[in-house]
Amino acid sequence: MSDPDVRKQIEELRQQINYHNYLYHTLDSPIISDYEFDQLMNKLKELEAAYPELITPDSPTKRTGGAPLDKFRKVQHPVPVLSLANGFGRQDILDWYERILKIDPAVANADYVLEPKLDGLTVVLHYENGLFVLGATRGDGFVGEDITENLKTIPSIPLRIPIRGDIKPPEQLVVRGEAIIFKKDFERLNAELAQRGEKTYLNPRNTAAGSLRQLDPKITAQRPLKIYLYQILISSDTPPATQRETLEYLEALGFPVNPLRWYAKTIEEAINICEQQATARLEWPYDADGVVIKINDLALAQRLGYVGKDPRGAIAFKYPGTEVETTLLDIQVNVGRTGVLTPLAILKPVNIGGVIVKQATLHNFDFIREKDIRIGDQVLVKRAGEVIPYILGPLPEKRTGNEKPFQMPTSCPSCGSKIQKEPGEVAYYCVNSSCPAQLARNIENFASRGAMDINGLGPQIIAQLIDAGLIHSAADLYTLKKEDLLKLEKFGEKKAENLLQAIQASKQQPLERLIIGLGIHGVGEVAARKLASTFHSLDNLSQADASQLETLEGIGPNIAQSIVGWFQQPHNRELLEKLKQNGVWPVEAEESEQLKSKPLAGLTFVITGTLPTLTREEATRMIEENGGKVTDSVSRKTSYLVLGAEPGSKYIKAVELGVPILDENQLKELIYKQSAG
Repeated sequence: MSDPDVRKQIEELRQQINYHNYLYHTLDSPIISDYEFDQLMNKLKELEAAYPELITPDSPTKRTGGAPLDKFRKVQHPVPVLSLANGFGRQDILDWYERILKIDPAVANADYVLEPKLDGLTVVLHYENGLFVLGATRGDGFVGEDITENLKTIPSIPLRIPIRGDIKPPEQLVVRGEAIIFKKDFERLNAELAQRGEKTYLNPRNTAAGSLRQLDPKITAQRPLKIYLYQILISSDTPPATQRETLEYLEALGFPVNPLRWYAKTIEEAINICEQQATARLEWPYDADGVVIKINDLALAQRLGYVGKDPRGAIAFKYPGTEVETTLLDIQVNVGRTGVLTPLAILKPVNIGGVIVKQATLHNFDFIREKDIRIGDQVLVKRAGEVIPYILGPLPEKRTGNEKPFQMPTSCPSCGSKIQKEPGEVAYYCVNSSCPAQLARNIENFASRGAMDINGLGPQIIAQLIDAGLIHSAADLYTLKKEDLLKLEKFGEKKAENLLQAIQASKQQPLERLIIGLGIHGVGEVAARKLASTFHSLDNLSQADASQLETLEGIGPNIAQSIVGWFQQPHNRELLEKLKQNGVWPVEAEESEQLKSKPLAGLTFVITGTLPTLTREEATRMIEENGGKVTDSVSRKTSYLVLGAEPGSKYIKAVELGVPILDENQLKELIYKQSAG
């Protein structure tokens, strides 16, 4: 056993090292040299090596990085970690202010705290009795990844919150912040990597995010990461009442808090500050793409609620993204799975914000025409954050006379079929379901779990069948023979038999699944279910006109026209005829009085997230078989939200509206109770 004097010496060394870490990394005011600090750290390492039983989770030696991980564990956040709405200029901020003023008149007297919108990686830190126990990424706002060991390597994160005077850390504390790399540290890192002949990084933001998502914490420990905390998500003590006091409280606990922040008494003052910082931000030590305006009164901000995943009590004043000039070499036309034709700009490679850009979106063909964009033009390209680069427009004054106007194709570049444009839409479509550019993806959709559910028919096998000339449409699946499959690579007797059995079994799928499998533009699960229950067969549906379709809930003019147009295409009529000949022609029975008396009759459900044992389709089927109705969006008419893991914004909407929430077991119990009753 260790000597009490050794234990005391180790504890004193840890206190000294933590104190000097705080002075150096949080306050930027060291009082000893790096050499003296290293001497203290080396002494602690020697003692811990000799007395391993005295090593604790919060020892400064834990910052060097532990053993590599196999993968990151998923972590459910205790409360939603929300994103921010963006405003691009004075008017957007004033519009936001007017919206929240209508919700709560107290906004008229609100004051504001402004903070730089840091361009890094959002992280969530958990403390229990002052000890750092868990750190996670934001993820989707509900579930993140456990990166605790990586976060421990950031010197400015306290592994244990010290008791300072009469300030004692809460028993439970969960805080939110942003991990970043300062511009000067990023330049130094790249210089060192280049000197060693190693790969350099493109920008600080991606480097910070990538460093924290390394499976080897020792690599993270080598990156010059910093962190600023700015929000308390959970506290067992009564948290501060304002954002201004929150930042001061976090500082008092020893957390690193951004020293650059502003206070505004009115929204006009807040906007003026944002406008003043548009140029000043270029001198900030880190990358930031805006300023966050937060209502100082946290109770008022909480009362205002949320819109989707954005709290109404804050907004980001975003500055313009980076714009560069380059040459438009060509305009390529791509055909998507749903047959949408999209223009793609092929560019002379150019560096935008640390990323080499070779392609950019041109939005749509109307945009090309309206802007008079020509092949060979000098164009302005914009890239903001993670948004796909896009063309702002041409620079006509730089034309040489060699530029060529773009010619809109009249037929599909893949199959030659005539393209069409839906009324009121800007997109052009190839609606040939057998179009080679779409064929593989159309058959993948046809065979997918939500459609005909053909087990074993994945992308690789579909590609094999197409390459071998065995299928030219989804209907050809039902004429495949065993001897055809045995000629394909990696196909034995058993595999061929299993695939043929799965294809035959798919004939039993209900009408709504077949409608989904057809891939009609705009027709998803809900619309397919409505079409099946209304028309009962593809014979009836194919004869429906747009006016009939538009009377159905959820079917607007565009989707109605899309359905009509799909059935008018000769290639698609040929597909349907082949399906019918091959026995793939399900007919939906009329709704019976018995269904109307089912336990969930009259109730409307919305499903979000991943359920423990049921797929989304299975849960939907269970609800509908018991008389209930499943819709895609939450409203005041929603009876229940069925909640699974990693939910989306529907969860927040349901909480806002007070919609009752059920998990999978409670849904089953509801069916049982209603049946018993």
